[in-house]
Amino acid sequence: MPQTKFLLSENDIPTHWYNIVPDLPSPPEPVLGPDGKPVTPDALSAIFPDALIEQEVTRERWVPIPEPVRELYRQWRPTPLVRAHRLEQHLGTPAKIYFKNESISPAGSHKFNSALPQAYYNKQAGITRLVTETGAGQWGSSLSLAGQLFGVDVRVYMVKVSFQQKPFRRSMMQTWGAEVLASPTNLTNAGRAALAENPDNPGSLGLAIAEAVEEAASRPDTNYALGSVLNHVLLHQSVIGLEAKKQFEMTGDWPDMIFAPCGGGSNFGGVAFPFFADTAAGKKPVRLVAVEPTSCPSLTRGHYAYDFGDTVGLTPLMKQYTLGHDFMPPSIHAGGLRYHGASTFVSQLYHEKLIEAVAVPQLATFDAGVTFARTEGIIPAPESCHAIRATIDEALRCKETGEKKVLFFNLSGHGHFDMASYDKYFAGQLEDYEYPQEAIEAALARLPKVG
Repeated sequence: MPQTKFLLSENDIPTHWYNIVPDLPSPPEPVLGPDGKPVTPDALSAIFPDALIEQEVTRERWVPIPEPVRELYRQWRPTPLVRAHRLEQHLGTPAKIYFKNESISPAGSHKFNSALPQAYYNKQAGITRLVTETGAGQWGSSLSLAGQLFGVDVRVYMVKVSFQQKPFRRSMMQTWGAEVLASPTNLTNAGRAALAENPDNPGSLGLAIAEAVEEAASRPDTNYALGSVLNHVLLHQSVIGLEAKKQFEMTGDWPDMIFAPCGGGSNFGGVAFPFFADTAAGKKPVRLVAVEPTSCPSLTRGHYAYDFGDTVGLTPLMKQYTLGHDFMPPSIHAGGLRYHGASTFVSQLYHEKLIEAVAVPQLATFDAGVTFARTEGIIPAPESCHAIRATIDEALRCKETGEKKVLFFNLSGHGHFDMASYDKYFAGQLEDYEYPQEAIEAALARLPKVG
């Protein structure tokens, strides 16, 4: 049976982003400075433009999308909602499975949804350079293209292990005009300190963030751009869930469960938060499930506490589920999920038991990705494979119980530049890794003392 696609027109691209803050059951915890006092918005002006700072702190439910950004969204949005009939048949499940295909963006993932507005607002503010970090390379690729479209230079600190594992993502960034550096580097204090401690340091997102923030703070022509975690990023990603809600109205179905991979939280928040708005309004609740790797289990095994967003403590302190800011993750191939913490809003909802989280091992995720590729024809990124794994597991549970649930996951990106990872999977060179509890406890013991 062929796929069934539910398509919207260009006129259906959202005109506003959705902000979850007004619908949170309790006010969000404040962002704190090193002195333990709340950070004022102007303290962020050294690395962010005013427009993004306003979005970071706004309490408005709806934030207008600038027309130049919306015009560029038309290159690939709205993205299709797809009924995965062949996957359902392969599993023999009574469940219906849908996915939102964010892999069709020019940069190949959902990250482009936020890269465009971030480049736009910085250009409007007179900024000529952006620096950022990237794990798997999807965010770095997206910002590189966005910078090119708006005439802003981009430098990317790419986690060294991904720099080595994913050379073609690096090539994509360079093709779109960005400079790409393997982090840690010798160009920043944070990088030099990490290399002095371990010359073979494989890097981490937290360390790459530290390098990018340090550079941005030192140059008046340069700002920092973040691909996940912060509220303005999750706000931009809400176009995914807003479109999906319209598309589900076309199907005659409504999801019982939504799955999305979760590292910092932009993917999960983008698809799940607009559905949470219905739950907050007293409509039919949907189970929202964040899926993370067992090797980097910030939600399922982390501690809910104030912590830095980077390795060395340059960022403000945010209340989050964290494994400790100096957590050094293993070199798994889902590079976009190798982050020590999660978005404050994702963390708050999980802490208040309004969303769920599961952790899945590496081999099982690649097995799910191969199954999806062989049934639906799309090779998913390793990050996306986590959501596919959890969806398949639930579909198989429905097979056992006979439940006819509607399952929906976000296909966050394609895996065309992750084939070296698939090669290792087929060669039996990948292995499962569960982060040791003693290592987690040691990292948590070094959390900053607040209050």
